[in-house]
Amino acid sequence: MGVAGSGKTTAAKLFAKKTGATFYEGDDFHPPENIAKMSAGIPLTDANRRKWLRSLRKIILAALAKKEFSVLTCSALKAKYRDVLAKKNSRVKFVHLTGSPALIAERLKKRRGHFLPPALLASQFAILEAPANALLFSCEQSPEKIVTELIHALGLDD
Repeated sequence: MGVAGSGKTTAAKLFAKKTGATFYEGDDFHPPENIAKMSAGIPLTDANRRKWLRSLRKIILAALAKKEFSVLTCSALKAKYRDVLAKKNSRVKFVHLTGSPALIAERLKKRRGHFLPPALLASQFAILEAPANALLFSCEQSPEKIVTELIHALGLDD
């Protein structure tokens, strides 16, 4: 989880590759109207996110039911979004990638092929509620270092 440009997808793909986890990209499950709104530089509201979060919850439930080890990228900026996703299930873990607004803004300026424009970054930081129950990593570290530390924190390096 984290704001756009924090490296969620990059780190999650690397984590999946190193651990054999199934990877799900949360952005792939946005309804077309959400993508159109963000592409136009309009921040999503809680109401806009509701359908998307429910879709992600279904993915999580299916993975849990199959006992599938998986990783799902998602901004999950507010506590109530994370509550929808996890429903207090202790098997669902959050990993929060953090970074300074300046660093992440610079990354977004260089990013190509994504629907979210850099202008929306401020709105994401404005609504971000830092989680109390997440593993925290600075996106100033390399994705490799983040993943190595995450694997260790989860006890998967045994």
